[in-house]
Amino acid sequence: YEKDSKELISNISHDLKTPMTSIKGYVEGIMDGVADTPEKQEKYIKTIYNKVNDMDSLIEELFLYAKLDTNSVAYQFARVNVSDYFEDCSDEISMDLESQGIGFGYFNYIDKKTVIIADPEQLKRVINNIIGNSVKYASPDRKCVISLRISEEPEFVKVEIEDNGKGIAKKEIPYIFDRSYRTDASRNSSKGGSGLGLAIARKIINEHGGKIWAESTEGLGTTICFVIRKYKENTDNEQDTDN
Repeated sequence: YEKDSKELISNISHDLKTPMTSIKGYVEGIMDGVADTPEKQEKYIKTIYNKVNDMDSLIEELFLYAKLDTNSVAYQFARVNVSDYFEDCSDEISMDLESQGIGFGYFNYIDKKTVIIADPEQLKRVINNIIGNSVKYASPDRKCVISLRISEEPEFVKVEIEDNGKGIAKKEIPYIFDRSYRTDASRNSSKGGSGLGLAIARKIINEHGGKIWAESTEGLGTTICFVIRKYKENTDNEQDTDN
């Protein structure tokens, strides 16, 4: 655990240093008069702004992971109608992805009355983290397409998020939910993020009493799956508590 903690700090330090170096370079360019036209100045300032936003997102993700790691996140569990919830989610996801030129499909195979106990905001974070990962690691030689499928088993609701990206090597699949693990060992900062997205997703699903895993084929794509137990009304007769 201590070794993992040190590695996490090292990785986050690396990911913060990269945009910091870039910001410093652009600020020096403005100070030294390299950005000698309004167009160049605007370009430099926009780049600085984007880098600061990247750092802000990274720090926020690290802060959330630290809270999850110390069990200090206050979950707001409630009864959630699965069909209604994912219908709303899919509408939001579809608009966002289509604006980026990414294909999206939503498939609901679940009974309209099925309910789970979940924290709606944290569950949305799981879905966004998984989809964000799919977008980051999309294949450069074809249009990115992401599918969201909801199905059910006797006791569980199953959610599958499938992409047609680069895929993950079989030997790496067991580690992708580890904190700060990235399949690109060089930690290519162009991918952005802290590398904590799937680790955060696993922690949230675990707190929901569920399970999360990945299925992937290199060159074809990846499917991240998770299950959450259905909510069932207690129909048992009340026990006689009189002594």
